[in-house]
Amino acid sequence: MPHIISTNGRNNIEAIKKYFCSEYVVKFIAEETGMDYDTLISGEYKILLEPIAYYKFEGVMIATTATEAALYDEVVGGQLRYWMGSLTAKNLPLSMFLETPDLGYPAWSGPTNKNVSNSDIKSSLGLGIVRFEEQPEEPEISTYDYEYRTNTEVITAVEVSGGQSDPDDPVTVRFHIDGTTYTVSNVYYPDGDSQLAWVRWTTPDEPQDMTIDVDVSGPGSAQATIHCKIVDLDENPPPNPVADDRNDSFTPSPVPDRPEKTSAQWTIWDPWWQEYWVWHGDDEDGYWCDHGWWEFDLDRYSASLSADMEITPDEKNPTASGNSMKSGYGVNQVVTARVSSSQRSATTALQNAVSYFPEFNYESFWRLLDRISISSSSSRLEFQKNEYSTYNRRTHFTPIWYPDGSYTVNTWVIDCWTPAGMLSVNLTDSLNIRGNLWDDWHIAPLDL
Repeated sequence: MPHIISTNGRNNIEAIKKYFCSEYVVKFIAEETGMDYDTLISGEYKILLEPIAYYKFEGVMIATTATEAALYDEVVGGQLRYWMGSLTAKNLPLSMFLETPDLGYPAWSGPTNKNVSNSDIKSSLGLGIVRFEEQPEEPEISTYDYEYRTNTEVITAVEVSGGQSDPDDPVTVRFHIDGTTYTVSNVYYPDGDSQLAWVRWTTPDEPQDMTIDVDVSGPGSAQATIHCKIVDLDENPPPNPVADDRNDSFTPSPVPDRPEKTSAQWTIWDPWWQEYWVWHGDDEDGYWCDHGWWEFDLDRYSASLSADMEITPDEKNPTASGNSMKSGYGVNQVVTARVSSSQRSATTALQNAVSYFPEFNYESFWRLLDRISISSSSSRLEFQKNEYSTYNRRTHFTPIWYPDGSYTVNTWVIDCWTPAGMLSVNLTDSLNIRGNLWDDWHIAPLDL
């Protein structure tokens, strides 16, 4: 055992710490007290140390802690301090004291080389505490693989769990995306629960496969990888229709059921401190100490998406009437979308829409719509300008062979992102086909 109570006040505090914090000594204490060692060091218990001085006073050999000496000095009217002050009022109480508050005892910031008062001894001196930090449960990261569109603002989220995170021990999540690190600090959650952590970022212009590395630090650490597929939906527009196209075997297909998710909910844990004040000392001499703890409120957020589409005959169609037209002419389309969110910073605008056509059985070819106007709460999208249009119109040409009846366009409205995933809507609208473009052309001899 290192020299704890020094006659010259030069005890080696680092040696004392090392001794009482050694595995050997703690195992010895557990054995002598009959306590299970693993239970002792689990984090629920602490060891309180009080140095004892052995000395003769008034012809009697006695042994006291610093607190006992101060109490005895008050009983004998200060005589112990008068005769033994350098030991009982200095070397013994100052041999151990706290550098950080614990167990209701304050840290000592007073003198360390002269006699101290009995009240200071009783409240703050002559003690040490060995703390056993509970080994934090390693955090876990739950990830999801994503498919994104090029040049789109998205949200990437992970779920962090394991142990507990509060303002005293916060978790930090870092997303490493395409050479940039996005840091999410102060991620909190109670013991046994979890919390989503997410970042907003914009996908690259070129299609590619990406990996996003995620690491968590705080009470423990963890790593994970997210796999992302970045696709370009603007790579497969319909071919140029021509006047002699035929498809005599065409049979209409039903509109496919594409994924729809029009609302999303997510939560954020909000910690707050529950005060619990405890009085330490007697009725006249003592102090209040807050023995409180962290509680958690669960704040709930949501977002919703609504959208409409309308197809109409192109203005350059000379014989269209209302929602009826001849095949071979073009159609225009407008998609409007509205996004409502109780946490706007965690919700992107609606950014993309893709239209599929009955002549291709709602597959094979499609059109990615142009973003005409985009804001956080509303979006308007239309066909891109058609390279085969004489007037450079935002149009889609119906095939001249399309049979009479309903012509239904299917549009998948996508890329409104939230921490709980992507919102999307599957829309349709129809026109009536009656006749074809050749009906508007008549060649005959001039009647002279």
